[in-house]
Amino acid sequence: MAETTQNATDFTVNDVNAVVGHLIEHARVAQRIFDKYDQQQVDEVVTAVGWAVINPQNNRELAEMAVRDTGLGNVDDKIRKNHRKTKGLLRDLRGAKTVGVVSEYPELGIIEIARPVGVVGAIVPSTNPVATPFNKTINALKGRNAVILAPSPKGQQVCARLIQFIHQELDRVGAPLELVQKLPEPVDKAMTNELMRQVDLVVVTGSQNNVRGAYSSGTPAVGVGAGNVVSIIDDTADVDAAAAKIASSKIFDNATSCSSENSAVILDTVYEAGLQALETNGGVVLSTDEKRRLQHAMWIDGKINREVIAKDATTICDLAGLDDTRQKSPRFLLVEEQEIGPNAPFSDEKMSPVLTVYRARDFDDAFAITSRILDVQGRGHSVGIHTNDNAHIMRLGLEMPVCRVIVNQAHCFATGGNFDNGLPFSLSMGCGTWGQNSISDNMNYRHYLNTTRIARTIPTNEPSLQELFGEFWSKHGIQAQTGE
Repeated sequence: MAETTQNATDFTVNDVNAVVGHLIEHARVAQRIFDKYDQQQVDEVVTAVGWAVINPQNNRELAEMAVRDTGLGNVDDKIRKNHRKTKGLLRDLRGAKTVGVVSEYPELGIIEIARPVGVVGAIVPSTNPVATPFNKTINALKGRNAVILAPSPKGQQVCARLIQFIHQELDRVGAPLELVQKLPEPVDKAMTNELMRQVDLVVVTGSQNNVRGAYSSGTPAVGVGAGNVVSIIDDTADVDAAAAKIASSKIFDNATSCSSENSAVILDTVYEAGLQALETNGGVVLSTDEKRRLQHAMWIDGKINREVIAKDATTICDLAGLDDTRQKSPRFLLVEEQEIGPNAPFSDEKMSPVLTVYRARDFDDAFAITSRILDVQGRGHSVGIHTNDNAHIMRLGLEMPVCRVIVNQAHCFATGGNFDNGLPFSLSMGCGTWGQNSISDNMNYRHYLNTTRIARTIPTNEPSLQELFGEFWSKHGIQAQTGE
């Protein structure tokens, strides 16, 4: 099988434009062939590529490479994540129409036809160097697009291996290999920027610098926002169940997910029970001095220390000199806090098994605390609540500036879609205008499609002015108008 993704390294002139252009040219040739596939053929390609990661041997190899190369997360959880996210995505795509006529509205005279966007440039983070690019690749292929991946510097080798597995499956079903490519090593900012400039659509997950770069590239872009998830435990919750779910989410893959809880806001009447339940599930509450030492280790010159990102709790204890805490074999660390804002870094996103805990007088206070935390970072992303009070749920949905309210669930498993909720499986969560994003839903296959609409005439449907304004005229004493 020919290796196509490394051809760009054959260039002897350091010409980023030409290197990227070479990939784009091959991608466009492959995409034009793919554009002629019918739905059954497209679905076979999607299924084949899905097997590239569902295959247990491939999955383990990729997970081990990801942890080895990036130093982030842990192998067993990455295996689970790769499997679950791929299986869920394939479930979502099964039966979805992306070729030809996908919808008809006879009463409107409208027929909708799905069309590819062309060549997609996918910018992916080091935190999920397999699951995220794979999700974007399958979604792109479902829409008959080609895709070129721009991995993070630490994720280049595992991305290259992922593409080798994908090419094996494309070759198995006779599809063009150049449908899926990656930028050649070493991937840098200049090459990534040029990719964003030359493709037809940019989809970006990762740092907000990358998201802003995509939006300013001059190419249509779909970016997602930053997380800083807060989960509320109110006085009607099953506290033990809530703590177990928060703990399982907090420690999964060492909190690499932007959907992992960063803070828990617990109402006063159940605060002690909630804290005890979190401890029962492996959390260790730090003393004031331990909290100070942890803060000193976690932030350097106001920025998160990369040495703590996605590391396990015992490793973080070693880094912070928390010997007594380490001996308790913590699954995650609990920091009690009252302050919120730039001078209270524990109110920000931590991307590590460290959970900040706030005590709220009542639900109004919990709402206010949560809103202030999201103002630090995380507006638009999501919020969790553990409750049996529907009024609390609805208030969050109606008033909190978030695109998802996750109810009585482990947040990092639920936000990106789960088998027991209706959200699309995704690793990229849109945050709406609150998070300076162009979408407010989970990034999914529909974002990789153009839609052509055929419009035929229908019986005239033109209302009279009386129908439009009659009630308004009557209420405000305006004389009825008859002119059209």
